[in-house]
Amino acid sequence: MRVCLISGEFFAWGKYGGFGRATRVIGRGLLRHGVEVMAVVPRRQGQRAEEDMDGIKVFGFPRYAPWIANRFFRDGKADIYHSQEPSLAGWLASQTAPKARHVITFRDPRGLADWLTELRLPSRSRLETFLSCVYEAGPWNGWAVHQADVLCCAACVVGQRAQRLYGLRQMPMLLPTPVEIPPRVEKSATPLVCYVGRLDRRKQPQKILALAPQFPSVRFVLVGQAQNRAWGNRLREMARSLPNVEMWGFVDQFRDDRLFRLLNQSWVFVNTAAREGLPNAFLEAAAHGCAILSAVDPDGFASSFGAHVADGGFAGGLRRLLTDDLWRTQGQRGREYVRTYYEAETAIQQHLRLYEMLLGEDSR
Repeated sequence: MRVCLISGEFFAWGKYGGFGRATRVIGRGLLRHGVEVMAVVPRRQGQRAEEDMDGIKVFGFPRYAPWIANRFFRDGKADIYHSQEPSLAGWLASQTAPKARHVITFRDPRGLADWLTELRLPSRSRLETFLSCVYEAGPWNGWAVHQADVLCCAACVVGQRAQRLYGLRQMPMLLPTPVEIPPRVEKSATPLVCYVGRLDRRKQPQKILALAPQFPSVRFVLVGQAQNRAWGNRLREMARSLPNVEMWGFVDQFRDDRLFRLLNQSWVFVNTAAREGLPNAFLEAAAHGCAILSAVDPDGFASSFGAHVADGGFAGGLRRLLTDDLWRTQGQRGREYVRTYYEAETAIQQHLRLYEMLLGEDSR
């Protein structure tokens, strides 16, 4: 079986987002089962047109010339083209390889209000956000969605959003993102709160820096970097005067185990973003027994496995979690939930069954 993963990013070459992480993790999982895997993504700085990453053949096309991806789709001769969110590249694949099977997993479908939030809190610049909107929210997205053989979603809230946005008759089927579950966790002896993700404006990490002085006995660790250098420098300057805050910068989880050791020790994972789908970081943190403190509550994740707070209520939420070891109870519940529905091998098996079903239909 040959599978082509189509995504707006791959977790490498300076772009480290949730879509790219999911693409790389799924690709690695499929490889373990003898599947031949390729990925087609917009090319980033320092990325060659053809790369090999973990055994995945990664093909990069210029963002200003997406039609070049047609060559990869034509020459790749994949059986399955699996898009991690609908895109222009995914629609091009359906036109170039119409006899293959085409699958879309919705990860974070964005409507007008979501794009306005992105423009208000741009990761790099408003121009960059506008260009991303043109690429990711053009009419071809709808064409790709309605031509796909199967529509999936990474979380129920995401599926409901996609159903409204694209006028679907039924909600896409749930196809979990693979998450590694550590066999055991050993928590820090003293309170430890962590944040893992991009330090971009939409993620609002400055709210964590405002929270830290209210809890001098709690250690706060922020992992990630900002795409806008000036914004990142401003955050580091803010953190310099906070003795209980550490900013680790970017940690490559595919090459460095410090991130997993941090999650293993952390009591609480905090998310301050203005908007989210169901972040991979929520699932990874819960897999390590961290309670989730968040102002967004996709699929009731924070309220079920931590504390869902109104934007600005992080201090009250953290106090509740630290009282009577509530963080531990909520973290254990989240760990069992992720083990049941998102465990890596279980999730990969669901991908394989879907692909085999589609290919089996072709052989009849």
